[in-house]
Amino acid sequence: MSHPKLKKFRRIVVKVGSSLLIDSAAGEVRASWLAALAADIAKLHHDGKDVLVVSSGSIALGRSRLKLPSGALKLEESQAAAAVGQIELARIWSEVLGAHGIGAGQILVTLQDTEERRRYLNARSTITKLLEWRAVPVINENDTVATNEIRYGDNDRLAARVATMTSADLLVLLSDIDGLYTAPPSANPNAKLIPIVESVTADIEAMAGAAESELSRGGMRTKIEAAKIATSAGTHMLIASGKIEHPLQAIADGGPCTWFLTPANPVTARKRWIAGSLEPKGTLTIDAGAVAALRAGKSLLPAGVIRVDGQFARGDAVVVRGPDTHEIGRGLVAYDAENADLIKGRSSSDAAQILGISGRAEMIHRDDLVVGGPRGTDSAK
Repeated sequence: MSHPKLKKFRRIVVKVGSSLLIDSAAGEVRASWLAALAADIAKLHHDGKDVLVVSSGSIALGRSRLKLPSGALKLEESQAAAAVGQIELARIWSEVLGAHGIGAGQILVTLQDTEERRRYLNARSTITKLLEWRAVPVINENDTVATNEIRYGDNDRLAARVATMTSADLLVLLSDIDGLYTAPPSANPNAKLIPIVESVTADIEAMAGAAESELSRGGMRTKIEAAKIATSAGTHMLIASGKIEHPLQAIADGGPCTWFLTPANPVTARKRWIAGSLEPKGTLTIDAGAVAALRAGKSLLPAGVIRVDGQFARGDAVVVRGPDTHEIGRGLVAYDAENADLIKGRSSSDAAQILGISGRAEMIHRDDLVVGGPRGTDSAK
């Protein structure tokens, strides 16, 4: 079975680990390597692709800037080092992408930002707007506030969550190693690279060894976990070596890597989740005009809502019914029940005045809406 081509993807998340970005001996950024990666990102960007970067390195950079001694850091020392390193990391990405005329936006997330639907919607909206503006979002775990209990602990899983949250169709994990081997190659000279993994089975999981690098919190095992998250949400994933210059160009040229394939696509997988996996907390009844708009692939605006039932919060799943009470679809609502009731039937500009804040223009954005009943086919693409 042949693997897909890099140029076929429209939205690509690239994860860069600390051990690639930072020279551990000098405690400095590997400037020429990063410039080469930025050139690869710029080429994809100029070809019309959306590119997002998930970048580790804030603690390692902060540690270097503060000249901290080697050895394990206490939690509050890691958080303080991250505070110094985050500024440095953001500046570095801004400069290397700016050299190609590309703006960079920094986004710091914690586990709750991707697991709680309200926060997830906010993070997703911010990232979507940056991509509309053709900026490159640079995303990192917020190490200044994340504690051991609420952190990802590695950016492989964070990158997979970001990829699924943003409906990316490809996640690239740049690693110390050029893919998944039949056994850890450092221990077994006969280990062979597996070019394509069609599904993550128990055998595939058994091949994952432990973390290799001192700077890296994630080894092959976390990459397999990331593959499970990504592929179940319709995102292809690949692991490739980041030790070479121009690593993305090497992938495009057919260099060694491991592809993890998915039969789904991000939009259908996400909508399946909304339609079938979430318990609805309320109901919005809409007028005939809104029904027609939804069936034509439009978002649901406050003006089309004639009745609000149930107790729901922003980000909860709700059922959408037509004037005859027939179920039209389901979606994630952008307002809580109380505010939804206040602005139903009103224009978006009226809604802003009524609430005293400029909220979302849509009651349910079309990306968060499944039309066609609880498990029916979706016509809102």
